[in-house]
This record gives sequence, structure tokens and C-alpha cells, in this order.
Amino acid sequence: MPIHPAGSVRALALVGPTSAGKTTLMEALLQVTGAVDRRVGGEMVGDSSPEARARGHSVELNLAGFEFMGDRYSVVDCPGSLEFCADLDAALPAVDLALVVAEPDPAKAALLQPTLRELERLGVPHALFINKMDQARGSISDLLAALAPVSSTPLVARQIPTWDGEKVSGFIDLALERAFVYRPNEPSTQVEIPGDLLDAEAEARFHMLEQIADFDDELLEQLLSDVTPSRDAVFADLVREMNEGLIVPVFFGSAQNGFGVRRLLKALRHEAPLPERAARRIGIDAGAYVLKAAYAGQSGKLAYARVFGKTLPDGADFVLPDGERCRAGGLFAVQGAAIRKITSAPIGEVCAIGKVEAAQAGQILSTTGRPQVVAAAAHPRRPLFAVALSAKNHKDDVRLSGALGKLIEEDPGLRLTHDAESRQVLLAGQGEGHVRLALERLKRRFGVEIDTEQPKTAYRETIQRGTTQRSRHKKQSGGHGQFADVTVEIRPLPRGSGFVFTQRVVGGAVPKQWIPAVEQGVRDGLEKGQLGFPVTDLEVTLVDGQTHSVDSSEMAFRMAGRLAMEEGLAGCGAILLEPIEKLTVYSPSPSASNVTSALTARRGQILGLSPREDWRGWERIEAYLPQSERQGLIAELRGLTQGLGAFEADFDHMAELSGRLAAEASQGAGARA
Repeated sequence: MPIHPAGSVRALALVGPTSAGKTTLMEALLQVTGAVDRRVGGEMVGDSSPEARARGHSVELNLAGFEFMGDRYSVVDCPGSLEFCADLDAALPAVDLALVVAEPDPAKAALLQPTLRELERLGVPHALFINKMDQARGSISDLLAALAPVSSTPLVARQIPTWDGEKVSGFIDLALERAFVYRPNEPSTQVEIPGDLLDAEAEARFHMLEQIADFDDELLEQLLSDVTPSRDAVFADLVREMNEGLIVPVFFGSAQNGFGVRRLLKALRHEAPLPERAARRIGIDAGAYVLKAAYAGQSGKLAYARVFGKTLPDGADFVLPDGERCRAGGLFAVQGAAIRKITSAPIGEVCAIGKVEAAQAGQILSTTGRPQVVAAAAHPRRPLFAVALSAKNHKDDVRLSGALGKLIEEDPGLRLTHDAESRQVLLAGQGEGHVRLALERLKRRFGVEIDTEQPKTAYRETIQRGTTQRSRHKKQSGGHGQFADVTVEIRPLPRGSGFVFTQRVVGGAVPKQWIPAVEQGVRDGLEKGQLGFPVTDLEVTLVDGQTHSVDSSEMAFRMAGRLAMEEGLAGCGAILLEPIEKLTVYSPSPSASNVTSALTARRGQILGLSPREDWRGWERIEAYLPQSERQGLIAELRGLTQGLGAFEADFDHMAELSGRLAAEASQGAGARA
């Protein structure tokens, strides 16, 4: 049986859907290995923030560590909700193995697919831990049959449960060919394989061997020749094939009761890859790869990072990807919310590094003396929900700006934009719950009370017909006055043309040096049309004008150009335009019809529905949707898809809006004026 060198430091990610029991499994690993004595009053190492405890599930990465049989492990417990999964983008590439935690319910099998697909895309070896087996009902073969389609990589059952009546009482390890009986929060007891299960064990073991023989010709030949392979050869295949991402081993247990946790630890000890594999995947020679950056009270900004290449001492000099140099101002071991000062961190360890202010998640803090760039950097997640925010007390404006900057640094799933047209500050995230969490943190951590409102829709208006308009700006107030006279032709253009300014002035009716001033005045007049919105899709041509030898000026012609628009547009028949986005929506196939109905109810136009590429049992829905209808869509979409649905939205075109909705939009513009 392969055994890794003593003293190896491995990093494990616990991933999977919300409520599967990831944090409970982390607590069980810590308790079994003696990293914590016991739970006190329900307190746990993970989910220590008030926001996580209020919600009853993880909303950020939980980091902890333990030792088992001479090896050290760093655990990265990841949120399960898609709203809080942006942290995973930087963290997952750096771990050696991901444990996908699932419930023993075939109806929830589809919940694993986004996680499994991401691990496959990243090339991260992973195993499946079916949790809550003490609550399992029904056939395990039915469960595995439901799970198989959601993984592109073969699922290989390493164990089969044993039953006492309708309750799971233990398991048979198919690789070891041994049976064990569970004992709550104690090591399982080895027993003889029950006689009535010998045939089932032999059948399940042979199926496991057939699966791994798909990637080992020698083993396949032995099976075809009825030769029993050695146990060491079987283990060697299981290790190699999991490490290379060819199979996904499946284990069973109950983290709440400690069932199967020690057996899982022993499998990890022998089979989890060493840090060198993750280092090659990231493209790092020596240094620290940043999983997450966060502010930790009096400790200031900390970079939570994994060490690669060589031991990292406190005070190490780093080179950032852009060439900036900095020095570690403190090195800390991390156990949940608690940090402890250390003098060095070994290869593979996940630790916190202080005073590296420029560090960001997904970056390499190089100790080679030269910058290192991640081999395949994650693409930032596009925001799906936004609110416009402002400080309740204007005296907090500066404090709000600083606090938002820190939140954005900590959470790569958030985005902050300043909309100059609407004069709104927009905070966007991966869903309504994600943005609400950020607002709660603004209040709790920074003491800033926030007012919020919906983002304003970027309506436009255009014209139905053209006109010729002569306008004069004349003002006399003693001394030099102001005089400018212009004649312009206004005509509509096809949708999407924007604004075009031309001139065909003859005879110097408007001197050339003042024609740009007329254009600027026209542009000023288009900023707010008859309905209260910017005007587009029209051409304005300056055809004539008059000047005064003393009173004409650049400013006078600019004012005349603006006046020509204000007067001329009144007779052109204003039309309100609303922005239309093209949406690509991803949904499990059983929910697709409900999703299309929801889009149609929001005035969406369905363009097409097709299978999602390389995603078995998923659909890709394309549609046009008014931008004003997108607010709250992600919450409805996830409600229809067991929390799995997602979409991408891009501006496509402007479309005419009339009737009640147009009247309401114009009234809103008037109220804001």
C-alpha cells in the first residue's frame, strides 16, 4: 500500500451543496485527530462569523488544520451556495484533493454537478464522501445510479454499507476486504464479513476492479484470466487513477456521529496527492499562493496563502506578479477565527501572512526573486444582482468608501461601480443574499448605516419624425451682449445609429471656429429630451445661421445649439427606448420549462433552447430580456432550479417602450429631475 513520506503537509478542500455537512465533517476531522477537544455549547471552529451563524451555513472560506499519524493537513471548508462561491475560484486550484460532500438522497444528486464540473475543469483530484448515512433510506445502488450521470469521471465505490434493519450499521471496505461496525464518535470495530453479504461484497469488489482496470491493461488481463490481483497492486491503481483524475472514489459515513471519518483519514494518508502536483497545476516554483485576502481586526490585512517550493520564514521577501516587492510582516497559523504567531511555515501549509497590503486572491507571492504568474488564472465572476447604495449619514461618505474598498478586496464576487449618468454607486454580487451579506458587514464591521434603492434603468429616447428648427440666443446686459442664430435640420436615424452631427453651412453664415460650439450645444440639448432621458438615433445638421460682429461668441453659439434642440425636439414626436439584454440562462433540464415561463412573464423573448455543451441533463436557454426586468431574476431562477440556475447578460439593443410602462418610466424621470 502506498504511503507518503512522513511529515507531508496536504491541503484538502471540502466542497458540495449547502446543508450537505461540509463544516460538520471538518469539525469531525478536527475532533477525531485531537485538534479540538470537543464542542462546547455548540461552538465550532468553522462558521464563526455572525453572518454565517445567523444563516446556518458557510458564507466564506473556513480554514483549519490537524495532524494524523505524523502527517499534517490543512482544511479549506468552502461555502456551498452559489451566491458565496466566488472564494472557491482562487482556493480550489491550490489544494491537493477536494472532498465532495453529499447527502444520501438520489433526489439531490443534481446538486453536485456544478461542483464536480468545476473540479474536472480545474484538474483537481477529488473523492466523494456520502454523509449522513445514519439517515439513509433506500438502495445504495439507486443512489450511485443517480450520482453517476452528474460526474463526467467514473464514480468508484470504495465501500458498501452494511445494515441493521433499516439503519446503516457499518461498511465493508472493498479494497481491504474487511468489514467494520460503526461506533458513535469512536473507532469502528473490525468484524468478519457477514455470510449473507459475501456474494454482495465479491460482486461489488469485482465491479470496482473492472472500473479501475479500464485504465490498467495488466489488471484487465488478470481479471480476464481469473487471476486475483494483489492488494498492493489494487491500491497502487486506486491512488494513481484518483491522482490523475481518472476516477472519483466514493466513501460513506456520518460526520455528525464520527462514522467512517477515521477510515476516510487513513485513505487520505495513503492516497491524497503531495503538494508538488498542485504546484505544477498552478505554475509556482517557490513562494506562497494566495487563497484569500481579508482584514482581521487589529492584525490588519492578512493574505491566507499556501506555501510551495520551500519552507517560508517570517520576514520573507516577496515579489508580486507586477514586480512590486514586499516583506512578510508576521506569519500565523490559522484555526478558524483564531490565529497564532509562528516563525515559519512548511511546504504545503496554509497560513496567514501579515503586512502584504497589495496581495490579492489568486496571486503568487514569489520568493524566487522574480515575479511568478498563475498558469491559468480564474476569470472574475460576473455580477448577477446589484443595489444602489449611499450612507444614511453624509458624514459617513468617506468611511463608506474605505469600507467598500476593503469588502471588494476580501470578496472577489463583489463589484463596485459608479454610474455617472444615474449618479448612483452600485454594489453588485452573485445574488441578493450575497449583496445583503456585504451590507450587514458594512454595518457590523465598519459601523456604516446604508440606504439602498434599485439601480436606475438606462432608458433613452428618440424621435419619430424630422423638422427644421431656427433658434436664436440673444442677451443684452450692458456692454457686450450675446448673440447667435442657428438653423438646424433634425431627422431620425435607424435604431442603434447613435448621434450624428453634420454641417453644410455656406458663405460663412456661421464662422468655422464656432461650428464645434454649435455641436457641443446640440449635445448638451440631447442630454435630456422631452421624456426626461438622453436622446439618441438622430442626425442634426447645421445648415444656416447669423452672427453679430460684436456680440457673437463661442458661448453664444453653444447656447443657441442647445436652444435649437430644446425647441426642435418638441415637435419631433418623442419615443421612449429601453435597453434589452441578451441572456444565456443555464438550467437543469427538468426546470427548463419553468425557467422559460418565468422569462416570458418578465417580457422576455425566448430565442432558443439547446442542450448545455458537455453538461448532461442541462439546458442552455437564450432570450432577450428588458434590463428593467432583470432585477430579482437570479433569486427566481435559483428558486426554480434547486439553487443551481445561472445566467450571463450582455447589452444587445434598444427597443421601443410604450403604454403604462413608458408612462411610469417618464414619471420617474420627472420625479428625479
